[in-house]
Amino acid sequence: MQMRSMPNVSDIDILREYVTRWTFLAHPGQIPPEDQAWFCYLMRSGRGGGKTRAGAEWILKRVRQGYRHIALIGQTAADVRDTMVELGPSSIMKIARPKERPIYEPSKRRLTFPNGAVATTFTGEEPDQLRGPAHDTVWIDELAKFKYPEETWDNMEMGLRLGNNPQVFCTTTPRPIPIIKRLIKDPTTIDIRFSTSQNAENLSPIFLKRIQERYAGTRLGRQELEGEVLEDNPDALFHREIIENLRVREAPQLIRVVIGVDPAVTGNEKSDETGIIAGGIAANGHGYILQDASLQASPAEWARAAIKTFHDRKADRMIGEVNNGGDLVEVNIRTVDRNIPFTAVHASRGKAIRAEPVAALYEQGRIHHVGTFPELEDQMCNWVPGGKSPDRMDALVWCIWELFGLGLKDEQQQRVYVIHDDTEI
Repeated sequence: MQMRSMPNVSDIDILREYVTRWTFLAHPGQIPPEDQAWFCYLMRSGRGGGKTRAGAEWILKRVRQGYRHIALIGQTAADVRDTMVELGPSSIMKIARPKERPIYEPSKRRLTFPNGAVATTFTGEEPDQLRGPAHDTVWIDELAKFKYPEETWDNMEMGLRLGNNPQVFCTTTPRPIPIIKRLIKDPTTIDIRFSTSQNAENLSPIFLKRIQERYAGTRLGRQELEGEVLEDNPDALFHREIIENLRVREAPQLIRVVIGVDPAVTGNEKSDETGIIAGGIAANGHGYILQDASLQASPAEWARAAIKTFHDRKADRMIGEVNNGGDLVEVNIRTVDRNIPFTAVHASRGKAIRAEPVAALYEQGRIHHVGTFPELEDQMCNWVPGGKSPDRMDALVWCIWELFGLGLKDEQQQRVYVIHDDTEI
């Protein structure tokens, strides 16, 4: 009887490549079509929807097809490095075939592929980096979360001018910002919406259960899980159009800077986030929101983050809500830095009462966001009076109360806000 020989190494490599080939694994919509003329492939996806893998695979495919001048644009330098290029399980370096894996030089913001193609990394925090360079291929990840999405897109588009078929693949969690709306309406855009559930087989069951329990049936869930672009809640106090019209690139000279903190008392995966918002006021009486440093963390971690924000912004005072943590909130702050000027604030009931004067300042054109703060703005424009007041928005409200003197001073010249349903004391 003739013995069947074992396949050699090259046969095994071919088999492995076949069973892991993206065209075999991908869901409909994750691979842009070859036979249609399009400029932008917009993949609006929920959390865990597979958009990063789709973008990385498209870049590798373009490299194989001979495109040589590539731009990779992410929200921050860390996001580009960790998610798009190097560390994430769906990053270019992790999914590239061994013979096509590029050399990554982080200090030069550059990936060089074996066939000579070069990909350069950019961020949505520094749109001017894109002035000058020319490309034939661009992958933008999480455009809707960029600090300067419009400027980044405009500079990118002016440089996407090489070759006969320059194209951009945009993977993003959707938000109703002008650039996303514009792309959806553009006839040269292929708009694909991809939900988290469509990629369930590649996700942790624990993650799916937890995120469904938390967001299913909510407006935020329709955005974060289903990839929908939602307009403002008509019953919300804050409106995206107003925020957008008042947005600025830089703040003027500020006469006072305050850090607002809405702390989480516990530090587990089910805990709320701690809202940490930096804001300042200028001599012209206008307020400027400078930074959203909010995070989900333990009390020690959020205290360090709040204090770092305080020093980074050269702030004058930190103001923190103590409804849940009481004196422990101030103790937590002073354990890390005992010299922080800290004011404790308390709201007994009626969070809408303290949010309304802040919303009025926005309507008067007196509050400006310096750049974009997607998560904060989502909370502001989705929250309606009577609902659970979100952490980032709470921190912003306290920050603006302090900056604009909306509270009363006690004998120690510290503001203590006790707000009831129909009375300010």
